[in-house]
Amino acid sequence: MVFSVDELSRIIEMAWEDRTPFEAIEGLFGLPEPRVILLMRRSLKPKSFKVWRERVSGRTTKHLKLRDPNVIRAYSFSQYKLRH
Repeated sequence: MVFSVDELSRIIEMAWEDRTPFEAIEGLFGLPEPRVILLMRRSLKPKSFKVWRERVSGRTTKHLKLRDPNVIRAYSFSQYKLRH
């Protein structure tokens, strides 16, 4: 799959977001979790990749099956603030 620079940027942003599950990335871009991990490995500096992997490993919000059913949105209300 070939992605534009904007699409790659959005995939990386979504992968970093705590509340965005891998399934959302797959639904929007067709990339399953192993491919997202590979993309992150290739796109980030080694230290940044290590930090990201430690951050998302075992995080329940990154997988819909592990997520609390009360969480119905993929982002926090304060995440997207209006800019004036």
